[in-house]
Amino acid sequence: MGDSITEEGRFEDPNDIGDGYVKLIHDFLLVHHPSLQLEIINQGIGGNRVTDLADRWEKDVLDYNPDWVCISIGINDVWRQLDSPDMEQIYPDRFERVYDYILGQVKEKTKASIILMEPTIIEETIQSEGNRRLEPYVEATQRLAKLYDAILIPTNKAFHAYLEVESNVPLTTDGVHMNSKGDMLMASTWIKTISF
Repeated sequence: MGDSITEEGRFEDPNDIGDGYVKLIHDFLLVHHPSLQLEIINQGIGGNRVTDLADRWEKDVLDYNPDWVCISIGINDVWRQLDSPDMEQIYPDRFERVYDYILGQVKEKTKASIILMEPTIIEETIQSEGNRRLEPYVEATQRLAKLYDAILIPTNKAFHAYLEVESNVPLTTDGVHMNSKGDMLMASTWIKTISF
């Protein structure tokens, strides 16, 4: 569940998985854990903020009665502050409150285990305005992971570690949306963190 980083081509894909980090995780799990007979559903929609997830939570998550719920959200909650300052904004307190509500719904209405992915980056410069504004959203995600006994995927930490090396190889197409290497970093961080 998430925004365009999760969606990444799923609407053009007949299998509805897309061609981003979800596909890499999907293929890894199917190849390395065939006995689990997993069905992986990509519910990313471009432009979504945490309030958009809440609006479609029942139909796109709860109605499936999932065994696992994995969420990547927060980038647009910050990015809209930078590129659309006149629209209604989702500041950290509201972000955490709405996120808390949808996670509570998972616990109340399903037996699903929860996986939370830290929001990644806004610009490939650690001290960019977007990355500074993103910090409280990452911290909120970390707190909620503890509160709900969720698995936390340290994607923000992984991106920062990569950026600190000052490689000349970019991870995004525009500072936010992943290229194939950014998708690989997200997927490999997820796979390293999860154990089956």
